[in-house]
Amino acid sequence: MADEKDLTVDEEEMVVVMTDEEGNEFYYREEMIIPVGDEKYALLVGIHDHDEEHEHEHCGCGCGEGEDDEDVLIAKIVKNEQGEEEYVDPTDEEFEKVQTAYDAIMDEAEEKE
Repeated sequence: MADEKDLTVDEEEMVVVMTDEEGNEFYYREEMIIPVGDEKYALLVGIHDHDEEHEHEHCGCGCGEGEDDEDVLIAKIVKNEQGEEEYVDPTDEEFEKVQTAYDAIMDEAEEKE
């Protein structure tokens, strides 16, 4: 998905800036870390400009903007050559393992309620 992944630390939450091939920046909030074996994966939720969303909410253009679809990504957390954490796209096999681990975490949380 993205060429460049940078981490920006906000006072209260981790914000990830992902840049695509055209140089467009997308902002994500790190919702949770999902451990799978010795690896860590991040559940990233898109941060969108609410004013921009409201422009399309009732425009009737069929663009799909303003719908309740959440922009969610799973990213593997790795250390680069400088020892800094980066997010990379997981393989299909890794994604399936993360999905299984996430489901187990959610099931455990439900049982505690």
